[in-house]
Parts: sequence; C-alpha cells; structure tokens
Amino acid sequence: MLNEKLKNFNLILASASPRRHAFFKTLNLNFEVRLKPIDEVYPNHLKCQEITNYLAKLKAEAFKEELKEKDILITSDTIVWHDSKAVEKPTDESDALNMIKSLSNATHEVVTSICFTRASQQEVVHTITKVTFKKLTDEEIRYYVEAYKPLDKAGAYGIQEWIGAIGITNIEGSYNNVVGLPTHLLYETLNVIAEGN
Repeated sequence: MLNEKLKNFNLILASASPRRHAFFKTLNLNFEVRLKPIDEVYPNHLKCQEITNYLAKLKAEAFKEELKEKDILITSDTIVWHDSKAVEKPTDESDALNMIKSLSNATHEVVTSICFTRASQQEVVHTITKVTFKKLTDEEIRYYVEAYKPLDKAGAYGIQEWIGAIGITNIEGSYNNVVGLPTHLLYETLNVIAEGN
C-alpha cells in the first residue's frame, strides 16, 4: 500500500536504532540507512517537544547538501519529559537506577519528533505518550538495570522489556512511540507526502 505510493521516492532513515529499523520493516517500507555523527546539544531554554523538534531537525542538517529530488530523509528524536525536565539516556548504572526511581509511582511523558526532509522542503511532526509506573521496589529497579543494561534508552527503560511488563499500570497514547517510534505518525505523514508528490 504505502510502499507502492512511495515507489518513486528513496526513503533514507538516519538512525542506528534497531527498534526503528524494525518498525520500518513492519510497515513494509523500502529504505536505506545513512548515519552521520552528531553532537545532540540543544539550547537550555527549550522545553518538551521543542527539544525533540530541534534535535530531529539538527540531525537532518548534516545530510541536506546531498539530498536528491526524490529523497525523503527521516530523522527522529525521543526524550522522556518528567518534572518539567528532560530525562535523557543514563550515563552509567547508578544514573539509570536514579532515573527509574524518579519515574516510580508517577506519570511521565515520552515525546518523539519525526523530521521529514526533502531537497526543497522540511516538515516536523511530534506526539506525546503518557506513561504511569506503579511504585517500584529498589530490588525491582536494581534487578532490571543489572539484567537489562538500559543505558541506550531515554529514561533508562524499555517498555517492551521486563520493567514494562511488571511496572507500567497505564499508558495514554502510542505504545510504539514509547518503544522507539510513533509508527502511526510516520505512516500518516508519508502518505500525505506521497499523495502530494
């Protein structure tokens, strides 16, 4: 369906995330992966989706000069937003333990922006999912961090892993967003681009 509409386009995913690669395959999209190193630094005054919008666009900057007419470059950024601040990837296990403790017995937001960049235009969309954890014990948190090593994940947890199965009591919004990419938003936006040419 969507892949047929996009047959004249070249989809480029600028992400090393295996979860994002898997989602593109689930949607039956033909795509190539291109990677460039980027320093993910944003101005301090930005809040919530302003951060992810900024970083998704920043990730696209490095590719702009090389995009051809039918290329669609897709860049994305996800943060956990809690207590009016961004909870990013933990620096070590101790940091991960503290992050999950702060999310215990509370509701936080998972914010993702997707940037679609073409040679002559750019569009950024975002979505927010609310996630609530039960009160986690220190033993549960320690077990998860030691067993699953969630140092590559914003907020120090993967909803699809053990901690999500035993700890999450409520979710409002896109589940896939929390896993790594709001696929409904990707699908909808690519449909609009394909139909508009």
